[in-house]
Amino acid sequence: MSRRSDEIQAMLQPVVESLGYEFWGLEYIQGRGATLRIYIDRDSDEGISVDDCALVSHQVSGVLDVEDPISGEYNLEVSSPGMERPLFTIEQWARYAGEDIQIRLLAPVAGKRRLTATLTAIEGDDVLLDVKGEALRVPFAQVDRANLVAKFD
Repeated sequence: MSRRSDEIQAMLQPVVESLGYEFWGLEYIQGRGATLRIYIDRDSDEGISVDDCALVSHQVSGVLDVEDPISGEYNLEVSSPGMERPLFTIEQWARYAGEDIQIRLLAPVAGKRRLTATLTAIEGDDVLLDVKGEALRVPFAQVDRANLVAKFD
């Protein structure tokens, strides 16, 4: 995550958590038509509703208007992480050991930058993966982005 994203998260995470939601993560996509996407979740079978997203959006908008951390125009999106949830932190990765994930790496590992694998474990700052029966160890710092692979049983 970029320094700007870290600063925005530090500003907004307490706001989201004070409303009773888990701050799952954020993406700040710069450029023309910039987007600030915030993912929220909660421990409940109810999931996240449109009303939940609207409430968080309203509160976060107020903070962003006052603090003004982003120069220029941008779109604010508040969303559930969904079934193919992005994984932002190593703690989130640890929750999903045994699950299939899609990964994009910053640099190739074992000759690949993009792969689908089963997350077997977390050891220190490394992610242990099973790629079609082959064990692979990837430094967490080398992960650009990762998402769960949705399963429909």
